[in-house]
Amino acid sequence: MSEWQKKYQRVLFDRPHPRVLRVTMNRPERLNATDAILHRELAEIWRDIDGDSTVNAVILTGAGKAFSAGGDFDMVEKISQDFETRARIWKEARDIVYNVINCSKPIVSAMRGPAVGAGLVAGILADISIVSKKARIIDGHTRLGVAAGDHSVIVWPLLCGMAKAKYYLLLCDAVSGEEAERIGLVSLAVEDEELDAKAVELASRLAEGAQSAIRWTKYALNNWFRMAGPSFDASLALEFMGFSGPEVQEGLASHKEKRAPKFPETSPL
Repeated sequence: MSEWQKKYQRVLFDRPHPRVLRVTMNRPERLNATDAILHRELAEIWRDIDGDSTVNAVILTGAGKAFSAGGDFDMVEKISQDFETRARIWKEARDIVYNVINCSKPIVSAMRGPAVGAGLVAGILADISIVSKKARIIDGHTRLGVAAGDHSVIVWPLLCGMAKAKYYLLLCDAVSGEEAERIGLVSLAVEDEELDAKAVELASRLAEGAQSAIRWTKYALNNWFRMAGPSFDASLALEFMGFSGPEVQEGLASHKEKRAPKFPETSPL
């Protein structure tokens, strides 16, 4: 584990099973909000896992009471103000999605508390997604003032249908863990105290299974996501174009001031 830990700053690693790597996003004091370092690490880690022959399955979770509380506002502000930052984070956001999809090892996510932002990307795209019944899944893009990019367009319509996807992505309403399981957005919802044990149980079963068969099945199934790649690419480009516009400034200010946003009443579109 020391070799893994030397490279990464914002995630912790342990082995609940000899061939299962547990990856824990570790900013509990900020509810594991994604800053620039964690964002980069969430993009890079899946390539490293893919190439590690000692890992058969992965668990992704968050330290403390939250899975991930979304993007750190300092990072969001820099994205809106600086082109080089915007271009770099756009590439990382793209890589998080495609690297999770292309990682040959099966990924199990264990989500409790708020699940928002880049952490949610990997959590929802995981091959088996497990949530606490009390978890709160939120795609908050339009509330921030940018298009729903990240992962949402590539996966939400496939998991829960277009009608539910549009409802939650346009309005940014929270989805409880229990409701997320009901509509098919996640694989399984369990009581909070059962979450970690269930993740270890399922990841261990995957790690002990027929590895070629499991990995090839994942690869074939994920062609559904690859076919949606052009829609995802468009959504991500539109999201980052929005970071240069006026709506995100009001969305960011309203978040910081803990008030309802007052977006412009009209749009040039």
